[in-house]
Amino acid sequence: MKQLNFIDNKKTKPDYRNWVPVSLLRNFIVGTVITFILFIIFAGTDLVLSGTARIICEIILGIGVLIFLFFSIMLSFMYRAFDYRGKRKLAKTITEGVAEYVEIPNGGVGLDVGCGSGALTIACAKRNPKATMVGCDIWSGSYKGEFSKKICEDNAKVEGVLNARFEVGNALKLPFEDESFDVVTSNYVYHNITGKNKQKLLLETFRVLKKGGVFVIHDLMSKSRYGDMDKFIEELKKEGYKDIKLIDTTNGMFVGHREAKFLSLAGSMLFIGRK
Repeated sequence: MKQLNFIDNKKTKPDYRNWVPVSLLRNFIVGTVITFILFIIFAGTDLVLSGTARIICEIILGIGVLIFLFFSIMLSFMYRAFDYRGKRKLAKTITEGVAEYVEIPNGGVGLDVGCGSGALTIACAKRNPKATMVGCDIWSGSYKGEFSKKICEDNAKVEGVLNARFEVGNALKLPFEDESFDVVTSNYVYHNITGKNKQKLLLETFRVLKKGGVFVIHDLMSKSRYGDMDKFIEELKKEGYKDIKLIDTTNGMFVGHREAKFLSLAGSMLFIGRK
């Protein structure tokens, strides 16, 4: 009977997964073990190689062990920090912090681009019970198998959220008409889309935002990724956008500068404004 209760309780909790894919962490741990075993084999016997070749292999494998071990430890710390069920719960802190800026008028509709496991979509839906939130994602790439539309829907059901729905949608070309949403939001999505101009991605998101609608975008907005954001902001103002702010969220707002660097969150900015 106790075991059945444990299973039932587990089903009543949402599963927002982790920003560090389990498969990635597992691969580095396995890589560490394999390279260490190979290092021991080559270091402990000269049956495979001898002389200079053996020494070179030992050096290469030794370096490999250190690299895999470093990333395994770093990813483990990141996994624990982001874990919704852990002590730090940083992913939850950031998600709910972004959601606080999302205010949808009654009867309105908001869009969460790259919704992943549905965490931000659901958090916004909770804060705006008289509005509707739409979460879209392609659910592929490095997070394929980790996140899915079903996981989003299951999480919404467990959370008792009825004013949220999820659709397949690519940030490169959103499957929505111009000016369809009262609010658009996103959390740590665009920097993952490599090889694409981030400012153009933002403009595609703003395309589906109604005139007078609000955007709330949180991402790693370093100059190397996003280009000159000050210039971009001036261009938006010329187009009629208002109340634009670029807020550093690593100043203690969501996370401190030192922790942000360690967790690869340096450059995190909240980009908000009105169309």
